Amino acid sequence: MVTSVVSPLDTTLQNALGGRTAGALKRAFGMETVGDLLSHYPRRYAKRGELTALNELAIGESVTIVAEVLDVRERTMRARRGSILEVRIGDGQGILTLTFFNQGWRAKDLVPGKRGIFAGKVGDYRGNRQLAHPDYELFDADDERAAEAGDVTAQAWSKQPIPIYPASASVASWQVQKSIAVALDTLPPLPDSVPESVRRELQLMPLREAFEKIHRPERDRDFMAARETLKFDEAFVLQAALLQQRALLRQSAAVARVARPGGLLDEFDRQLPFSLTGDQALVGDEIARDLGSDVPMNRLVQGEVGSGKTLVALRAMLAVAESGGQSALLAPTEVLAAQHLRSIVATLGPDRAARLHPVLLTGQMSTAERRRATLAIVSGQAHIVVGTHALMSDGVEFYDLGLVVVDEQHRFGVEQRDALRQKGHVPPHVLVLTATPIPRTVAMTVFGDLDVSTIAELPRGRQPIESFVVPLDRPVWIDRVWKRAAEEIAKGRQVFVVCPAIDALSSLENPNPEEGETPTGTASGDSVDVDGPQGAGAAAHLPEIANVVRTLATLRTTEALQGRRVEALHGRMPSAEKDAVMQAFARGEIDVLVATTVIEVGVDVPNASTMVVLDAERFGVSQLHQLRGRVGRGGFPGLCLLVTRAEEGSLARQRVDAVASTTDGFELAQIDLELRREGDVLGSTQSGGRSSLRLLRVVHDADVIEQAREVAASVLESDPALDGHPALAAAIERRLDDGSRASLSKN
Repeated sequence: MVTSVVSPLDTTLQNALGGRTAGALKRAFGMETVGDLLSHYPRRYAKRGELTALNELAIGESVTIVAEVLDVRERTMRARRGSILEVRIGDGQGILTLTFFNQGWRAKDLVPGKRGIFAGKVGDYRGNRQLAHPDYELFDADDERAAEAGDVTAQAWSKQPIPIYPASASVASWQVQKSIAVALDTLPPLPDSVPESVRRELQLMPLREAFEKIHRPERDRDFMAARETLKFDEAFVLQAALLQQRALLRQSAAVARVARPGGLLDEFDRQLPFSLTGDQALVGDEIARDLGSDVPMNRLVQGEVGSGKTLVALRAMLAVAESGGQSALLAPTEVLAAQHLRSIVATLGPDRAARLHPVLLTGQMSTAERRRATLAIVSGQAHIVVGTHALMSDGVEFYDLGLVVVDEQHRFGVEQRDALRQKGHVPPHVLVLTATPIPRTVAMTVFGDLDVSTIAELPRGRQPIESFVVPLDRPVWIDRVWKRAAEEIAKGRQVFVVCPAIDALSSLENPNPEEGETPTGTASGDSVDVDGPQGAGAAAHLPEIANVVRTLATLRTTEALQGRRVEALHGRMPSAEKDAVMQAFARGEIDVLVATTVIEVGVDVPNASTMVVLDAERFGVSQLHQLRGRVGRGGFPGLCLLVTRAEEGSLARQRVDAVASTTDGFELAQIDLELRREGDVLGSTQSGGRSSLRLLRVVHDADVIEQAREVAASVLESDPALDGHPALAAAIERRLDDGSRASLSKN
């Protein structure tokens, strides 16, 4: 039994700082304990003797800057009663104006020559940068006099780092700093989660010292060394939690699901019209070993678009069916769920489909259809069940759920996956599929408790896809896009046109996007920049944000596409209508399908040769790669045209250019990792404990993560219950609160 360790970090902020300050910090940042406060690390450090480059500040940016007051003037407002106090601050090169309404008394503090820290949102007034009603804190008089003394003390004062914290409209950086100072002044020595022998070997500080030096450094090397210590501590605790959870899962008892010789699976493999690729066979063997164990499988299969992940999953379902068990395939959208069912039935063939009775369950089915499906599920008649979130409903019960397959895991939160797993009478095996390749560091950090398999090899017959960026600098280029689409249609091919929104309203305001879609067209976890110039030279051809309704109307009147069959598909359409449109497109009855990202994954129309993505800068790298994978699936080359307004050199344009430069999903995943803002790397749909990294950066800290995982594995190997490491056990509970810890167990 682990001895409970009561850490000073668990002290409530109300006890440490008082109710008023604690309330403000909780409202602004969700902080509740001293540990929460001390883990609110500075985002950068300023120096009193170094002024901020004001001419580099971006309009609309929330900033905390160090500057000097240049002059102050107060003037009467013309249109209404009162006055405006204008304070110009500078850095020797740029100038910024502070504006205060009816607060002339501030002139007593803001005198020329005074330096301080100023915080606010950069605005623009008649071409001049300004901060309206900013917060500020001036350096005190004693420090100013010391700075003017010109001695060693003054030099030390001018070079001492000033921590600049993530702030809010109600709590400024220096208010955070003062609260942290109060907490540090009374903080006793802390128990370390990292074993002392490891700290000595890696030359890490004690935890108490690291907190002190990252928040109150005397020189740059203080906070740099403290940061390395706290990075490792963060990685170590997270990896220990993941590995401990993995070990706990393996203690659960599952039913072994073994395919018998000459049974369903062997019969299926013999009748396949092609041979499995090497990767498909290898991953299939890994899954078979997992299924044959009485320990629940918890495996992630990542693979390129079109690499055959669904086939691998179907073979696993057949092995489960041979033992009398059922498999549930969870898909993110109704379109994809319906397509999965049709594909599974066609692949099985009429005889096996009749024996296994695959059924579909979605939220938009009629009451009678739903009743028939749920009866087949609860009776065990349906050995394969395909559905959307409806599978997790309270009224859905399984006879013997043996395998849960989650398609496109990034579309689901851990709670949703767990709700389906709980449908099993004993823990079912879990297989997670993703066509978004995951760099090793992210896999270790987000999916460290899953076994990872990779299918990189594409089946024979997949055709190359040419990708081109179409910048809308010149309106004539969009006309050429539609002419190129018409050329493909003339060859008997079909065309996808993807928009980031359904209509003009949803593109700007829709707070509840349809299942599997977002207003900006991004999948969960994708970072988005809309820093391209909107509508430059293209307003006559595309709306401000391309949407299905407007694009459909435009294409139906475009000369190049006259006489062609152009239809729409999006998630707000009734289920039956969506299915009818998709089947009509699959049969070749529609030439151009204008759609949202509802067609992003799983949609398989071999005759579709061309993918046009409008406002491509509004999609993430992995999403563009997924969309491109919808073409080139027949016996002819594919074409992908990425239409964008983003300026050359912008982050948004770099993403689009990266997708056009390679069709290698694993290479794109690494590029995406490097291009993304760090806070977007892990996404928000994973558990809180995984996505809330503080100092650790998966882009740059691969070595730290791997080293921490090795140390954590060593500790847990000799002490699985952490009886001899109570500080580590307490740190896991602290970092991964009850909700986050529960989330960890749900993957």
